[in-house]
Amino acid sequence: MTQPFGARLRTAIDRLGPLCVGIDPHAALLDQWGLAQDAEGLRSFGLAVVEAAAGRAAVVKPQVAFFERFGSKGFAALEDVMAAARDAGLIVLADAKRGDIGSTMAGYAAAWLEAGSPLEADAVTISPYLGPESLRDTLTGAVRAGKGVFVLAATSNPEAAALQTAHTVDVAGGEEQTVAARVVRDVTWVNSSPAFDGALGPIGVVIGATVDRAVVGIDDEILTGTPVLAPGFGAQGATAADLTARFGVVASNVLASESRSILAAGPGGMAEVISARNARYQEVLRG
Repeated sequence: MTQPFGARLRTAIDRLGPLCVGIDPHAALLDQWGLAQDAEGLRSFGLAVVEAAAGRAAVVKPQVAFFERFGSKGFAALEDVMAAARDAGLIVLADAKRGDIGSTMAGYAAAWLEAGSPLEADAVTISPYLGPESLRDTLTGAVRAGKGVFVLAATSNPEAAALQTAHTVDVAGGEEQTVAARVVRDVTWVNSSPAFDGALGPIGVVIGATVDRAVVGIDDEILTGTPVLAPGFGAQGATAADLTARFGVVASNVLASESRSILAAGPGGMAEVISARNARYQEVLRG
């Protein structure tokens, strides 16, 4: 039987640290690396990141959009990169941000989470903004397959604030809650299953590393047993110290996502940067 995603993630973080390395082949980075602006350039870029991260980081996160822009050849490159990462023992989190209803969402789930799919990942990012309930089949299917999902909850882009801090019409427990908190509440119920015995569950949420959780109403209690993907470290301004400053007692469940701050070191310098970043994160977690 496949080991639950949360258990695999916990083991990987404890062994290698919380750094999640983004595989984001921006056009400017391809130029900086001397790679062609085509699918072969993407493949070379992604495989170089995998080689640098293997044995030094727990998770890699390919940004699907940068591969999509080259159509079928881009997806073929993405398939090769993700397969190489999984073969190297890395946990692969596909940053696809898919979200829909019914059979369409089932199709997305099959593409990214089904064993044997060409795009098979260990986990995928999904959007709840067609209603968290629309994700129920995806969440339960991920659990059965030993996969994980990370649901967008409180993102750091300023355009999201008005929506995510708005208060919902219904009231839980007699208290108002924000949309972001409602999303977390409605998707993390899976993690409370006795099957996970209080350990890290398979259903994660995305909370920006620069987000004030008090403002969006997401407290420590609601995140118990929940993996958190936290973009915003490195080039976007969050530092290693923010891992504990922002996430407090749940910091050990957080994946600190960095991309440009690592990728800018180039193929010859990434491995050293990854090791240094992870050492710093581990130092912060130890206090």
